[in-house]
Amino acid sequence: MTAHYDALETREQAAREAELFSRLPAVLRSAMTAPAYAERLKGVDPDAVTTRAALARLPVLRKSELPALHKASAPFGGLVAVAPGSFARLFTSPGPIFEPEGRQADPWRGARALFAAGFREGDIVLNTFSYHLTPGGFIFDSSARALGCAVIPAGPGNAEQQFELIEAYRPVGYSGTPDFLKILLDAAATAGRDVSSIKRALVSGAAFPPSLQAEIKARGIDAYQAFGTADLGLIAFETEAREGMVVNEDLIMEIVKPGTGDPVAPGDVGEIVVTSLDPHHPWIRLALGDLTAALPGTSPCGRTNMRIKGWMGRADQTTKVKGMFVRPEQVAEIAKRHPALGRLRLVVTRQGETDAMTLKAETAAASEALREEIAGTLRAVTKLGGAIELVGPGALPNDGKVIADER
Repeated sequence: MTAHYDALETREQAAREAELFSRLPAVLRSAMTAPAYAERLKGVDPDAVTTRAALARLPVLRKSELPALHKASAPFGGLVAVAPGSFARLFTSPGPIFEPEGRQADPWRGARALFAAGFREGDIVLNTFSYHLTPGGFIFDSSARALGCAVIPAGPGNAEQQFELIEAYRPVGYSGTPDFLKILLDAAATAGRDVSSIKRALVSGAAFPPSLQAEIKARGIDAYQAFGTADLGLIAFETEAREGMVVNEDLIMEIVKPGTGDPVAPGDVGEIVVTSLDPHHPWIRLALGDLTAALPGTSPCGRTNMRIKGWMGRADQTTKVKGMFVRPEQVAEIAKRHPALGRLRLVVTRQGETDAMTLKAETAAASEALREEIAGTLRAVTKLGGAIELVGPGALPNDGKVIADER
């Protein structure tokens, strides 16, 4: 059995619960100095919120609400009491949602996930998450450096230059989407480049189906998955036990019935709700829109925190394509820019081992020019490319669904 990141990971669950909930009242008091939380938590006595039952009585804040909140009260929707200049970096994600990075070491709580995946001090890590405006690159960069690793800030794309860096620096680790890892390995094989130094990987931001897991393993890379968001950083991660994902320390996770704040019965599938304990930038019952279920018992790896089955779909229609969230509001924006269209449905699938999306649009005046115009709008709004399928009026079901994730 491998070593653990620290003793917190193996403490009794009762001791962890007691420690987290002893800190929660102070975090609530800090949150309530921000105007939006003061309004949402009006009448709440922070000193009384010291159990899961008490926490479950607080209102849920849905991630899907954040774009409107941030637009109404820029930049953080009245949910952050301190000035933006008190943070280290300031990002945006599609929505738009604005996210700050704290100044503390390992602000996104990712060092544990990397350690569980076999990364160690002194390792060199090729980080291929984007460093441009969105926080993904910096989440994994700061986490690896907190662990004592050296980071190659590669970002996605530009495979030829990445091969030069890999052959020169010989990184042992990779962080990025599983899709791009396959692209990199395939391109290296075609070009005859040596990327054999990469032996382990922490992947996130896209589906990692068993077929792709087996292919990556066959190429000599031990890859682990992590589940995180741009708001909270790394929330849960795989360990060598390969039995679900262990929830990260310093977070309180609840699993609730979708559309409510009520906890599900043990083992039932529900929506992930997370409370973080950073008083500088707390999240109180942030509902992510992602579905999971808790696993019973303790992980064979020795970590004692709550375990989840991993990502099991979306509680709402928001989904993630190639590491980027795509939201119903964005489909509505496309419809607004093309008033002649009827119903729209964005269908997300897999083509080979890569995410793909097709926008189906009702129209009585199909043409190649219209298809190209819609394709340009799709890319402009979602920052992702996709196919356009024009169908006749009434061809799409009248069921209210605008995003269909068929992966």
